[in-house]
Amino acid sequence: MELHQLRYFVSVAKLGNFSRAAEECYISQPSLSQQIQKLERILGQRLLDRLGKRAVLTEAGRVLFDRAVSILAAVEDAEREVRDFDQEKGRLTVGAIPTIAPYLLPKIVQDVTKHYPSADLILHEDFTPHLLSSTVSGEVELAILALPITDERLHKEVLFTEPLLLALPKGHHLCAKKKITMADVREERFIVLDEMHCLGEQILHFCRAEGCRRLVCRSSQLSTVLTLVALAQGISLVPRMARPTPDKAGLVVFRELAEDEPTRTIAAIWHKDRYHSKAGERFLEILREHSARWENS
Repeated sequence: MELHQLRYFVSVAKLGNFSRAAEECYISQPSLSQQIQKLERILGQRLLDRLGKRAVLTEAGRVLFDRAVSILAAVEDAEREVRDFDQEKGRLTVGAIPTIAPYLLPKIVQDVTKHYPSADLILHEDFTPHLLSSTVSGEVELAILALPITDERLHKEVLFTEPLLLALPKGHHLCAKKKITMADVREERFIVLDEMHCLGEQILHFCRAEGCRRLVCRSSQLSTVLTLVALAQGISLVPRMARPTPDKAGLVVFRELAEDEPTRTIAAIWHKDRYHSKAGERFLEILREHSARWENS
């Protein structure tokens, strides 16, 4: 077996399509197909079933896939470790979920590039299931997301816990209330994130458990949620980090709930068995410093 054959095979298995895999691997489709066929002849097993335009792993293919991912990750680790040994310049791919990335990462990236200008930092914003898969496969060295995470292959380091704040349109009758509880908002119209976000799923579960039934709108973007709140189309729950600075708060008022305050815990994750690059260690140091400030803000 050759490494390039394993790379082609893993790409086809992940994308489920020979044409898209060929584009990802910068090779013509006929050449990629020939290499996959050669790999199948070497192993004496059919690895992929061709179902029209789709490619699906056979039982033998599933066995090879996990091993191939591990082999490629180990090779990348070796290359990264040798590069780190030889020079200060490093390359790091960091992932983060959309409800964290725009609020937490910009300042951290600014500090990383300021102190380590030779490091190549690549950001990957995606949903939790995709980031978990990318971290396990080695495409992402480090990811920042919300707990819980149950995959035993991944190390988890808790960074901080933040409350979910009630977002009200300016002038809403509850703004004058000193203490606001979920009982006060049960009959309000709620605008929430879509369930494809782990935060959206958490908020929906919390609202339903508290008896809130008027879930009038779901959005894929926190910015859209806040805009709709500003237009008095409803109220919402949003993470504290998404709260604008006072000079940009505009038409939305943010209040903490007096009882049963929902929270989320932010963590950094990485593969337990993968080499941690120097760039990764540097990023983690700065991430921890910023997280301590978030925790105490």
